[in-house]
Amino acid sequence: MSFISIYQVLVRLFGNNVTSPVFNGSREENGVGKMSAFTPHVLRQIREMGFTHIWYTGLIEHARCQGNPEYGIPDGNPRIIKGKAGSPYAICDYYDIDPDLADSVPNRQTEFDDLVRRTHTAGLKMVIDFVPNHVARQYHSDVRPEADFGRNDHPEWHFSPLNDFYYTAEPLHLPEGSGTKIDGVQVLDYEENPAKVTGNDQFSAWPSVNDWYETVKLNYGVDYQNNRNCQFEPHPVVWQKMTDILCYWAARGVDAFRCDMAEMVPVEFWQYAIAEVKKKYPDIQFIAEIYGPAAYKDYIYRGGFDYLYDKVGLYDTLRDIVCNGAPAWRLTQCWQNLDGIDSHMLRFLENHDEQRIASRFFAGNPRKAIPAMVVAATLNQGAVMVYFGQEVGEPADGATGFSGDDGRTTIFDYSNVPAFQRWYNGGKADGALLKDEESGLRDFYYSLMKIVSSEPCFTDGRFYDLMWVNSGIDTSKVYAYLRYTDKEAMLVVVNFDHENGKEFLLRIPDEVWNFINIGVDGEASLVPLFGCAPTLLLDVQHIANCGIRLKMYPDCGVIYMIEKI
Repeated sequence: MSFISIYQVLVRLFGNNVTSPVFNGSREENGVGKMSAFTPHVLRQIREMGFTHIWYTGLIEHARCQGNPEYGIPDGNPRIIKGKAGSPYAICDYYDIDPDLADSVPNRQTEFDDLVRRTHTAGLKMVIDFVPNHVARQYHSDVRPEADFGRNDHPEWHFSPLNDFYYTAEPLHLPEGSGTKIDGVQVLDYEENPAKVTGNDQFSAWPSVNDWYETVKLNYGVDYQNNRNCQFEPHPVVWQKMTDILCYWAARGVDAFRCDMAEMVPVEFWQYAIAEVKKKYPDIQFIAEIYGPAAYKDYIYRGGFDYLYDKVGLYDTLRDIVCNGAPAWRLTQCWQNLDGIDSHMLRFLENHDEQRIASRFFAGNPRKAIPAMVVAATLNQGAVMVYFGQEVGEPADGATGFSGDDGRTTIFDYSNVPAFQRWYNGGKADGALLKDEESGLRDFYYSLMKIVSSEPCFTDGRFYDLMWVNSGIDTSKVYAYLRYTDKEAMLVVVNFDHENGKEFLLRIPDEVWNFINIGVDGEASLVPLFGCAPTLLLDVQHIANCGIRLKMYPDCGVIYMIEKI
C-alpha cells in the first residue's frame, strides 16, 4: 500500500469565523462553516503540508434541532438530538448532504460535487464517514425514500433478518434530561412504540442518559439476545442497502471511507460489501474505527479493511508516556503486539473523539507531545492522521452547550475553534493572527509532515528497533529506531522527559550497515533533517564499538539521514 497521511476536519467548525460564540447558541448566533470554506488556496495549504487525504467529518445529513422548513426540511425533535447542531453520527439521510454546510440549501448536492473537484484538483483524496451501525431515530431519506430503513419491518418481531431494526416489547422511555435544551420553546416528547434498540446495543426500552439514545441500531443478521446466532444466508436486507450507499458515494468521487464503529458490524458484512465496492472502484480505501486488538487481523484479512485505528496500542501508550511517565520502552511492545500488520495501522494523537493535547485533561502544553507526534508519524509502516487545530495547539477550553468542558472540540454544538481560526484568518489561511507559540508549533508539524510524506524511508521503508542493543541508555525516557530502504536510512531519536535533557551513547549493530549498503568498514555522516542536532561524521566501526554520542533536549525529537561518505 502507498503511504497516506490524513488531515481530519469537522466541516461545520472549520470555516466558521464567529469569534465570540454564545453557550448553546443557534446557528444564527454562533455561525456554521460551509463546504465553500475549502477554497483552492486553503486546500493547497493542506496539501503542501504533506497530507495526501482530507477527511471531511460531518458531510452527510444528520439530525439537527433546527431544520430548514422553507425548503421542506423540518426541525428535529430536541428530545432525541444531542446538541442544537446534532451529532454527525446520527445520520438521518445517507444519500444527502447536511444542509447547514451549504451556501444554498437547494444546491447542496452541487456544492458537494464542487468540493470533490476542488479537493482532487489540489492533489488530495477525499475521505468521508460511513456510519454503518446506527441511524438517527427520525431517519428519512428525501433523496432515496424507497430505500428508507424500517419501512417494511415487522415491529412485532424482536429480531428477524428481514427487519432493518431490532425491536423491544414496549414503548420507548427516554431518560430524564435527555436531548437538548431549547430556551423558550415547548419541546414535545418523542413517541416510539415499540421502542427500537439503541445504537450501542442496549436491548431495552429504557436507555440511560449515557447511552446512544438518539440512535437506533441496524440489523445485520446477528441475534444478540439468542447467543449471537447469525443468520447471514440469504443476506439480510440491510447488507444490500448499505452496500448501495457505499457505491453511491464512490460514484460521486469519494476516495476512502472512515467506517464508524466498524467492529459493531459483523466482519461477514464487510467481507461482502468491501469486495463488492472494490469490484467497481478498485482503488477505494476503507479505514476501520476499531478498538479490539483481537479482531484486527480478521477485519484486515477477512473483512478487507486497508487501515485500522491504532488507538488501543500506540495512542494509549504514547498518552501514558506523555501524561503519566510510563516507560518509553513500552513502544517496542506496541509494534511487537501487532505481529506484522503495522502497514495497516492508522496512527494519531487527536481526532474528534479524543481530548486535545493542549487541554488540561491531556498534556496541558502541546509541546510536551512533540516526541509522541514524531513517533506517531514515523514508527514502522502505516498511516498518520492530524486533527485540524492540533497543529496550532488548540486547547478546546470551556463548555459549548451540549458538550461540557472536557478537553474535546465539540461535535454537537455550533461553536468555533479559536486557535485554528487564527491560522485560517477568514479564509486567507496565512497564519497571520497566530501567537508566536502557535506559529512555532505549526512549523514543527509542517516540517515533520513534509519529511514523512516525501522521504522514501518513511513512505516505503522498513523499521529497525534499536532499543535491544541500547539497554544502557535511559529507556524510560529515550526511544530510538531506524527507518531504511536498500539505499538510505533515517535515524529517529526522541526524549520524552519534560524537564531534563539526555546525553548518551547510541549503538547501531553491524548488521544494519549491511542493510543500507554502507558496510561495517565504511564511513557515514548523520545529517540532521529535523529537530535541533548537529551534523556528525562517523566511522562505522567506531559506532559499532563505542556508539554515537547524542545530546537531546527535553520533549525533543530528532531525525538524522545516514549517508555513506
